Amino acid sequence: MNTPAPLIEVEKLEAWYGKRRILNGVDFTVHPGEIRVIMGGSGSGKSTLLRHMLGLNRPVSGSVRLFGTDLATASDREKLEVRKRIGVSFQGGALLTSMTVGDNVALPLREHTNLDEQTIRIMSRIKLEVVNLGGFQDLMPSQLSGGMIKRAALARAVVMDPRLLFFDEPSAGLDPVVSAELDELILRLRDALRMTIVVVTHELDSAFKIADTITVLDQGNVLMTGTTAEVRAADNERIQDLLNRRPREVHVDADEYLQRLVGETE
Repeated sequence: MNTPAPLIEVEKLEAWYGKRRILNGVDFTVHPGEIRVIMGGSGSGKSTLLRHMLGLNRPVSGSVRLFGTDLATASDREKLEVRKRIGVSFQGGALLTSMTVGDNVALPLREHTNLDEQTIRIMSRIKLEVVNLGGFQDLMPSQLSGGMIKRAALARAVVMDPRLLFFDEPSAGLDPVVSAELDELILRLRDALRMTIVVVTHELDSAFKIADTITVLDQGNVLMTGTTAEVRAADNERIQDLLNRRPREVHVDADEYLQRLVGETE
C-alpha cells in the first residue's frame, strides 16, 4: 500500500532577521488527514515558520513545499493555485469590520469563484452552521464575542473546502470553556471535512487535546516531532521545561549587549 505524499514538506529551512537567526535548519513533513501542532514558547520561531508555510516570507535557505510546489520558486499563478487549496484562520480573526459576518464568510467565494449569488449565500450559511453560528450572518463583527469572532473566521477559512487549514493561536484571548469548545470544533472539522490541519500555539492543554503529532520549536530549532505521548515522555530538558512551565535561565553577555546598543544608535 502506497503512503500518501505529504501535503507540507519543510526542508533545512533557515530564516534571519538582520543578523539574528530565527529558524535553524527546520525539517518536518505533514501528511494528509493529520492535525499537526507547532508548539513552542515566545520567541521560538513559530510565527516566522507559519509565515514561510503561507509563502509570505522567502527562505534564506532551505525550502517549503505545499502540495509538492516550492513556494520560493513558484510563479505567481502557481502560488495562487496553492492558496486556493488552503485556508487560514488568523489569531485575531481578521474579520473586515465594515462587512457583515455573512459577507465576511462569502468573500473568498466572491473573489475566487464564478458562482451565482444565491449559491454563495447558501454555501456561506452552511459553513456558519458548521461552526455553530447559524442565523448570525447579518450581524457585524463588533456585535460578536471573542469566541464567536474566532468561529466566524474559521467559517471563512473553510468556505472553499480547503484540503489544508492553518490556525494561528486559536485559543489566544479565550476563556478555558470557549477554548475547549474551539478545540472540539477543530477535531470535528478534521473528521467531517477530511482536512489536514496545522495549528500554531503555545497553549499546552489545547495542543495535547487536538494533536496527532507535535513539532516542538525552541529558539528556531526543532527539538522533536512526535505523538503527544512521545512528547510528554521526552527526556529533553528544554521540552520538560516547556511542559512544566519552568523559566529558562537568561545569561547576558555584557560586551555583546553593549555592542548591540551601540550598533542600534549609530
